[in-house]
Amino acid sequence: MLPMKTQNRLHRRAVDPISTSITILIIASLLLFNVLPLIKILIQSFTDAGGTYSFGGYIRAFQFKQNRDALVHTLVSSFSAAAIATVIGFIFAYCACYIKMRAKKFFNVIAILPIISPPFSVALSIILLFGNKGLITHTILGLASNNIYGFGGLLFAQVFSFFPMAYLQLNGVLSTIDPSIEEAARDMGASRLQTFLKVTIPLSLPGIVNSFLLMFIKCAADFGNPMTIAGGYNTLATQIYYQAVGGYELQRCTALAMLLLVLTMIVYLISKLFVEKRTFVTITGKATRERTMIEEKHITIPLTVICCIFAVIVGVIYVMIPVVSFVKLWGINYSLTFANYIEAWKIGKQALMDTVKLAVVTTPITGVIAMLMAFLIVRKKNPLNKPMEAIGMFGMIVPGTILGYAYVLLFNSAPLYLTGTFLILVASCCSRYLPVGLQSGITSLRQIDPSIEEAASDLGANSLQVFTKITLPLIKSSFFGGLVYTFVRTMTAMSALVFLVSARHKLLTISILDQVDRGRYGTASAMSTMLIVVVYIAILIIYRLLGLLGVNKKDIKLM
Repeated sequence: MLPMKTQNRLHRRAVDPISTSITILIIASLLLFNVLPLIKILIQSFTDAGGTYSFGGYIRAFQFKQNRDALVHTLVSSFSAAAIATVIGFIFAYCACYIKMRAKKFFNVIAILPIISPPFSVALSIILLFGNKGLITHTILGLASNNIYGFGGLLFAQVFSFFPMAYLQLNGVLSTIDPSIEEAARDMGASRLQTFLKVTIPLSLPGIVNSFLLMFIKCAADFGNPMTIAGGYNTLATQIYYQAVGGYELQRCTALAMLLLVLTMIVYLISKLFVEKRTFVTITGKATRERTMIEEKHITIPLTVICCIFAVIVGVIYVMIPVVSFVKLWGINYSLTFANYIEAWKIGKQALMDTVKLAVVTTPITGVIAMLMAFLIVRKKNPLNKPMEAIGMFGMIVPGTILGYAYVLLFNSAPLYLTGTFLILVASCCSRYLPVGLQSGITSLRQIDPSIEEAASDLGANSLQVFTKITLPLIKSSFFGGLVYTFVRTMTAMSALVFLVSARHKLLTISILDQVDRGRYGTASAMSTMLIVVVYIAILIIYRLLGLLGVNKKDIKLM
């Protein structure tokens, strides 16, 4: 016979109407905004103009030479950019964790720049530096023309857009390696190089491979950089957009979208399987002492020089945007002016307000849903938990271009007519940025002893009370970290929303891209600078508020 307290606890777990109702509501929302749009694309890819099912769309998609080229371009550019970005990111992470050097704080500044900037900022800066009227190619070197558009420009843009993200991921991997393992190898006579090759690399290999695969997904799904600098070197993301807005055959276009979706899902599944099979446990408790930093000059000097070169390149790339915003006509007239900001405010005022409004509305909704899902998945025994977690992670796998296109197809007719509304923008951003908060919440909850929450339940608190008064305060760092991430990413979102904006609701990133397409780089740079400043000010305000709530900003991660 079980004690009465245990019986009551088991009864509450078995019959919990609040958690059951919330689970059903969340799953219904996920099915509507994450699953049904993809099902719509899948069905449409097999449906011809006459309403009959066939593989004709896939056949015609591959018959179209530009689509075949786009597939090859996506594979080549994504593999190349992901490999180079991972290598550079690893060098930065290794220096941050192992090398004694002074510029480490600057690494974090470099790492955050791509996150708070529009997704095509690097491509725009490269054009301003190396294009036909570029500062380096035209003004300094005097070249009459220089074609930066194509594979080379895209590779340059994607590497410098994504290697800071690879650095953040690999920094977390290397920092968790127990230094005693490497010190043991050194004590047995291994050199620095042997320890690095036979101990450090094998221990960090799962993280390196995972970083490469995730960078591959980001590059394959990238829309802003190819749209800005790829020229005729189309990728699948841009090809889908061109065919969708150009009124091409619907079945062929959706078949192409499915091809990109399958590609990213396969790579994601490979990364999950590889990491699960090759992960090493190197921390069994608190390390006896901190890692001893490498000080040998023949190691520190070359690595410091390499990091400084890349850091300076990134710094110059991002400094170009505010600099150009004050130039009258880039490449021709370098006199200073505020006219670009006057024009940018006139064109982008509504778009900026709508962007801030979207971020302010989306952020709390996404944060609360992510933490509720994490609580239900970790603390409640329910057969729906694993499907709910898998569907909630779709935003990490599905390219934004496909999600936006799928929303247009699904929500463009009754009874689900949402096209052109503010709700569809919010739903898109929630779907896209939910996974980060969800993962963070799950990780934090698994580190908390459930007996704390069970004690509250024993005292009569229901699930909602336990979540709001016990769980949420314990995981506030993860919760607020998800809020900061969602706010920043929503402010700079573009790929999915390019299909969903309307005359009623404009977004600043789309307006900036429009100015770039028109060759109005001064106005585009002014609008980009405005966006970066607003995002950075918002982050400072949020960090200040979090400090008042007892949350350390070091615990808030934007990845």
